[in-house]
Amino acid sequence: MTLLVTRAELGFPASAAPLQATAKGTKVHYLGTFVSPLLLTEHPKCLALWKAIRASHLANKVENYSDVAYNFAACPHGYLLAGRGTGRRTGANGNQDLNKTHYAIVGLIGAEGLTEPTDAMLSAIRDGIELLRANGAGDEIKGHRDGYATDCPGGPLYAWVKKGAPRPAEVEPQPAPPKPAPPPTPAKPSVSLARLITAARTDPPKAGTPVSYAGVRTVEAALAAEGLLARDLVDGHFGTATVRAYAALQRRYGYTGAAADGIPGRASLTKLAAARGFTVTS
Repeated sequence: MTLLVTRAELGFPASAAPLQATAKGTKVHYLGTFVSPLLLTEHPKCLALWKAIRASHLANKVENYSDVAYNFAACPHGYLLAGRGTGRRTGANGNQDLNKTHYAIVGLIGAEGLTEPTDAMLSAIRDGIELLRANGAGDEIKGHRDGYATDCPGGPLYAWVKKGAPRPAEVEPQPAPPKPAPPPTPAKPSVSLARLITAARTDPPKAGTPVSYAGVRTVEAALAAEGLLARDLVDGHFGTATVRAYAALQRRYGYTGAAADGIPGRASLTKLAAARGFTVTS
């Protein structure tokens, strides 16, 4: 049984995304950033995260989304969360040509923190695939990385997709399960300001070259979550695009002139860290 949380229940208005009656099939995605393991025990956090994703997409003036990029999301408790819904072109597959060929469903897991889909989530993704098939989608089931250079939908989800996205053993969708004890709080990633500045001043501006400092990817993921950097540019290189994105963040924070040059400073980085779940060291 599909347990669908509708747009109305989420407080979303009717989608402004372009109409598209058919597609070759469905592509599966993940978030690619840190996702809190608390989603496993606190279902309201799933709804809050989905609403935050939509808000960040609508605020992204670079991509100029008309709605949250995905047709649906699937949470760890087996709920299918409405995004653009059926009969709407996705905005998640990388470019307009790819967006026209497949609809998109995202599992609410990431590259850090909560990284493994539950059986209930897989069942919900399968529910979404079947719902899209009943409304114009073809039989193809692919991962975002099929045809687009990205790690999405991550190792565990992609392995499941390559098996044909089989439905797990029957799983009854449940709201937040009882929690005998809160899980340990995962350590937040830390970013060295000095090493980040060095990377910003010296990194080559393209992928395929050595990554000078792993903390760059944490900051790029935060910039992407702020809607300032395209997800496919979260590559560990503090190159031209990342400098531009960080300069846009500085201007958002009220800095002007030389203070908004795209080179991180302690005040702006600390503010970004507080908003996006990492810490700043010297």
